[in-house]
Amino acid sequence: MKPELLAPAGDLEKVRIACLYGADAVYIGGNTLSLRARSDVMEYAQIHEAVRIAHGYGKKLYLAVNIIMHEADLDGLDEQLVALAATGADAFICSDPYIIERALALTQTDIHLSTQMSVTNSIAVNEWQKRGVKRVVLARELTISEIKAIRQATTMELEVFIHGAMCSGYSGRCTLSNWMADRDANRGGCAHSCRWAYDLYQGQTKISDAFYLGATDLEASDYMDELEKIGVNSLKIEGRMKSVHYIASITSAYRQLLDDQDRVHLQPMVHQWLSRAKNRPTGVGFLGGRDHVEQIYAHTPLGKTAVFVGLVIDYDPLTRHALVEQRNHFRPGDIVEILSPKGIKGSIIIENIINSEGMPIDAARHPQETVSIPSNIVLEPYDMLRSVRDA
Repeated sequence: MKPELLAPAGDLEKVRIACLYGADAVYIGGNTLSLRARSDVMEYAQIHEAVRIAHGYGKKLYLAVNIIMHEADLDGLDEQLVALAATGADAFICSDPYIIERALALTQTDIHLSTQMSVTNSIAVNEWQKRGVKRVVLARELTISEIKAIRQATTMELEVFIHGAMCSGYSGRCTLSNWMADRDANRGGCAHSCRWAYDLYQGQTKISDAFYLGATDLEASDYMDELEKIGVNSLKIEGRMKSVHYIASITSAYRQLLDDQDRVHLQPMVHQWLSRAKNRPTGVGFLGGRDHVEQIYAHTPLGKTAVFVGLVIDYDPLTRHALVEQRNHFRPGDIVEILSPKGIKGSIIIENIINSEGMPIDAARHPQETVSIPSNIVLEPYDMLRSVRDA
C-alpha cells in the first residue's frame, strides 16, 4: 500500500497549499502545547478552520501537542485537550507521557508518538502500542536497515521523516538554545543556535570561521522505493515555519515521485525540483548509515534555486491574462517558471504588468498587491510563479 505523504503547515493558507499540492495529511501546531509555540501556531477557531479545509479536500489533519511538560504547563491541560479534540483533528502528535495518558482518557483522538520520544527499537514501539498509541514517528537517527528490522517486529503504524531540517540534538532533544539564548527548545522556543556561524579556535589561534554545529538538511528522495517496500505508513516533511512556496515545491516533488511508476527516470528531475526550494545543503541523514560526512554542514553551491514572486488568483482564458498576488519583486522581461499542483507547467516571459487601476507599471514591488499579467499558458488559482536563479 502506498504510504501517506504528510506535509507541514503553519497557517491556513499553508494548509490549503499542502492539500492542493499533494499531501495526504497535514500537521499543524496549536497555540499552547506545540513545539512551535512562538510562531506559526493557530488558535482554536483557526484549528477548526484548518480541519474543515483539510477534510474538504479529503485529507487528514494532525495536531502537534508535543511540548515537553514543565510543572506550570499542567494547569488547564485537561481542558485544553478536550477543546483541541473538539476541533475534529484526526490525531494528536505527542511526546510527553502524561499528555498521552490524559488524551487517551479524555478524548477519542488518535495518538501519534512524536520523534521527540527518540524511539529507536521495536520493543519501545510495541510498548507504546500496548498503551494505546496508534502511530510512532521514529527517531531520525535510524538507518534503513534499522527501520526495516523495526517494521518486521511490529504491527504499529510507523512514520519516518524524509525531508527538512535535522537537529544536532538526538531527535530534537537539544538544550543548546536554552543555554545560549535562554529559549527552551523543547517548549517551543528554539533559537536554532546550532545554525549560527561560529569562529573555531585551537587555543588562541583561529583555525576556521563560519563553522556550524548544525547538520545538513535531509533529502531522502533516493530512498522512497525502499521505504515503501519496507512498509512505512507515513512519510513526513519537516517545516511548519517554512514558506508556502517551500511547502508547495517539496510536497509536489514527493507526490510525483510517489505516484510515478518509473521512479528511476523521474529521480534526476525530482532532485532538480527539490533544489528549487533549497536554502541549505542537503544529505540523506542517517538513512544510508552513520557516515559523518553526510551530516557536516558546509557552504556548498546550491545550484539553481527559485524565488516565489506571485500566486495566481484567477485566469481569463479569453484575454489570456492572469490575476496575480505579488509575493516578491518582479518586472517586465523576467522569466518565471510556473509551479502548479499538477507539476511544472513551463515558463513564461513577463511581457507587461497592469496594476489594479488598469495602469501599466514598471515592476510589481508592493507586498501582496494584485496585478494582471499575460500568459499563453493556461493558469489556475494557486499556481505559483517563481524566478529561477543561481543561489
